[in-house]
Order: sequence, then structure tokens, then C-alpha cells
Amino acid sequence: MSLPLRISDCISDSIVDGPGMRYVVFVQGCPHHCPGCHNPQTHDFEGGYLADTDEILRQVKSDPLMSGVTFSGGEPFCQAAALSQLGEGIKALGKNLVVYSGYTYEQLLEMGKENPEIFHLLTLADLLIDGPYLQEQRDLTLQFRGSANQRVIDLKGKTFPMEETM
Repeated sequence: MSLPLRISDCISDSIVDGPGMRYVVFVQGCPHHCPGCHNPQTHDFEGGYLADTDEILRQVKSDPLMSGVTFSGGEPFCQAAALSQLGEGIKALGKNLVVYSGYTYEQLLEMGKENPEIFHLLTLADLLIDGPYLQEQRDLTLQFRGSANQRVIDLKGKTFPMEETM
């Protein structure tokens, strides 16, 4: 049984939300409210609509040119359990998964100690683009990011939970 997933929208054929041709799921609800956010319509946790995740998987499967799926927002990790279920289906189709988050990787590791679904979603993701959008660090030359503080983190092969050594 699928968990409910509240989204703002989905788009196909994106080439700016991760490597290759992508299907993008814009989740609804974001606690960050970054000034200058590209998707302010996704902030309200009561907005958007409940998605049919089976239909999302059908759309992804129907396009053989689609290399992967991106979870963007809103804040995907606010719906980690539902997105983990959807992510499992995406991975079963042989597609890669990119997840954007306004949280930093380090914050997600801490949050995962209280919510293991965060670790589950990180395990499914191939790439994480982390960090809040900072208008004062806006840089349109960066691939897949809007501000210089944001990082593209390769998660393939990482296991969670993990201890950070600093």
C-alpha cells in the first residue's frame, strides 16, 4: 500500500535537474522559505495535491529515454517515507535518483537518527544536492545548483547510518 505523497507538480524531459533526461517530482511543503526561492509555490504544506505514485512510476517507465528521476521541492526529506517507497520503485526500473534538499548532508545525518526513513531515502539516492538557496551566493554557472554554498554529493555506495569523522 502506497503512502500518501503531497506534490506541487511533476514534469518530464528536464535536463537541468540532474544528469541526463529526467522526470522531476516537486514535493509540496518546505520549512526553509529561502529568500529568492525558485519554487515558492511549494512552501505551503497544505497546498498541492496527493499524487498517485503508481501513475508516476508508469510515466517514468513509459519513456525509454528517461535516465532518472529527481525529487525536488519543497523539501523532499519532509516526506521521506513516501519518497522512499517511490524511490524503491524508481530504482527497480533501473533509473537513477537525484534528491534536492535545503538541509545540508550533515543535518540529514543527524535527522536520520530520529527518522530512519531519511537514511532510507539517502541510501536510494545516487546524488544529493544539499544546502539552502542563498540569494547572496547565486551563481548561474553552477551545474544543477542555484547558489555556491550548495553541493553535489555522490551517495552511491554509502551506507547509513554512518558516523562522521571530522
